[in-house]
Amino acid sequence: MYLAEIWRYPVKSMAGERLEAATLGREGIPGDRGVQVHRASAAGDTILTARRWPGLLAHRATLGVDGEPRVDGRPWRDASVAADIERAAGVGARLVRADEVASRFDILPLLVATDGAIDALGLGDGPGPQARQTRRFRPNLLIGGVEGLSERGWQGRRLRIGGANGVVVALADLRGRCVMTTFDPDSQEQDPRVLRAIVERLGGVLGLNAEVARAGTVRVGDPVELLG
Repeated sequence: MYLAEIWRYPVKSMAGERLEAATLGREGIPGDRGVQVHRASAAGDTILTARRWPGLLAHRATLGVDGEPRVDGRPWRDASVAADIERAAGVGARLVRADEVASRFDILPLLVATDGAIDALGLGDGPGPQARQTRRFRPNLLIGGVEGLSERGWQGRRLRIGGANGVVVALADLRGRCVMTTFDPDSQEQDPRVLRAIVERLGGVLGLNAEVARAGTVRVGDPVELLG
């Protein structure tokens, strides 16, 4: 097995950026989900996500050389970005730093997916690898060279990435998937068949919640070993 893809999402629910290398630590990939979309109400501050506001997926977030998120190439605090956020998620929607609110992550800092499980869904629109579908599932790490649904036996185990002294990722449990997977990451068009396939073929779960057990740097192409 090998590390096929690395993804970071500097703004939660926006399209992310594909990396060639990343340093993994206690908080996963630095800068991941560092900014969120919120709206204040009488009941308190609410996180807005692409589950209800898929227009957020049309915007791409990256991390600038200064370590600050950029939205479609603009500083995330830019007035034009604020206007786009309201158009995508409604009046009152705004960007806030995740460290100013309760939590950056839905569950754990990393989501690990495998090519075998994604291919098992049969969502590709042509022959060959179905990597084009990977972005629907928003993993941080995509493990390649995995046979079929092997990931379903990985709960509670660890992955070592990069050889004997490499990074160790602790796998917790399989991730339950939601309506967000039904939105095309490019067109934002909804295809309910995607979630239906996950439910009917995979029991509603795909990929694994994970955290870093031994920190370090990983690179695309690194060997991956499943540990006990």
